[in-house]
Amino acid sequence: MAINQQKHKTPMPEQAPLVRAANFEEVAQGYTAEMAISEAQRCLNCKTRPCVSGCPVNVQIPDFIAHVANGDFEGAYEIVRGTNALPAVCGRVCPQENQCESKCVRGIKGESVAIGRLERFVADHHMNHGTATATATERNGHRVAIVGGGPAGLTCAGDLNALGYQVTVFEAFHTAGGVLMYGIPEFRLPKAIVQREIDSLIKAGVEIRTNMVVGKIVDIDELFEQGYEAVFIGSGAGLPSFMGIPGEGLLGVLSANEFLTRINLMKGYRKEYDTPVPRAKRVAVVGGGNVAMDAARCAKRLGSEQVYVVYRRGEEEMPARLEEIHHAKEEGIEFLFLTAPVAVHGDEKGFVSSLECVSMELGEPDESGRRRPCVIEGSNHQLPVDLVIAAIGNTPNPLIRTTTKGLEVTRRGGLVVNEETMQTTREGIYAGGDAVTGAATVILAMGAGKKAAASIHAFLQEKDV
Repeated sequence: MAINQQKHKTPMPEQAPLVRAANFEEVAQGYTAEMAISEAQRCLNCKTRPCVSGCPVNVQIPDFIAHVANGDFEGAYEIVRGTNALPAVCGRVCPQENQCESKCVRGIKGESVAIGRLERFVADHHMNHGTATATATERNGHRVAIVGGGPAGLTCAGDLNALGYQVTVFEAFHTAGGVLMYGIPEFRLPKAIVQREIDSLIKAGVEIRTNMVVGKIVDIDELFEQGYEAVFIGSGAGLPSFMGIPGEGLLGVLSANEFLTRINLMKGYRKEYDTPVPRAKRVAVVGGGNVAMDAARCAKRLGSEQVYVVYRRGEEEMPARLEEIHHAKEEGIEFLFLTAPVAVHGDEKGFVSSLECVSMELGEPDESGRRRPCVIEGSNHQLPVDLVIAAIGNTPNPLIRTTTKGLEVTRRGGLVVNEETMQTTREGIYAGGDAVTGAATVILAMGAGKKAAASIHAFLQEKDV
């Protein structure tokens, strides 16, 4: 096979910035077959396979790309699906630039191979043209309960189901998917794509029970009494953090978690849904991660004339993906770097009227390695806004840990686990994803779910012996 020597990735078609800023349709349009083959031919098929070492779910990247290069898209999909339960999702939201693509040899003298775009292509091609159907796996007689139907839980469930376990997912919301459904906007990850991935797991034999709040309707000890022999906790980090500044109780201050849930899961962006979603002329989103970018871009699409992202460090320190920052800028989002909120002010009716901020300067690095922001005295200034959205992180909900004996937690509320096995401090109970680490990426949660599934399998096989 001839190698494509072009130094840059094959561009992916996108909606024009001013067009997409007024709709919730997907921004990136995906590769055509010709584009995918051309990009796949840039892969050198390295013997050392460094890209695989950067993938938390161990996708055999050179193998699937070789199939794409030869036009065998179904063969490529089968390879990806062998280790990744949610390929269409990962191809869209996984930070490949910090993982598999960062290891790509082509990136030394140019741009890495567009691994994420190719993964998305083969998953979408399978959904639109594939004929393979899920085959029933012979059951081994063991039952496993999964708490939470997000990326970690679905991955763990898919892997255990393939090994022959009878798996039941207990999901608190009325639909599974977790952050994929309630957190990531439609224009980045269409909900129909997520649902089709979930449906494929159900067809393969995974049982999903919705509206099941573990810790309220049933607790983990009761799950063991019902015959489940192991439990995986993948309940996410759904408890939003706030800024801790005066005025947070005013009307017009809310968490990004609530804002995005109303828009995404409750379809607040669609006129036919009677979902109350705050709409304002001027919006300030506080934070610098992907959630902040999502909230700001959603506010713009809901009609806000001015949307600010307020971040206390500089642009280089922002944890959001470069692609998301780039897209936000193209869509007219204004970034206020080295700026921190200190108070929210309101009018006589109790509604937000402005966000008081101070200017910052960067000092010495903190424990995370980023330079610590310091306040510039006397720099207070007012930012006239009608809505303030806090996007400064989420922590694990305490419900499960407070209703289950024997589970130790970190000072930040995450469950303590053995990093090699993902077992908690209680035998038979495993955990992974945001319930352990706090808010992190989808692919890291999936990697934890995959690791936990292997450990649960080993644990129950040992019991058999």
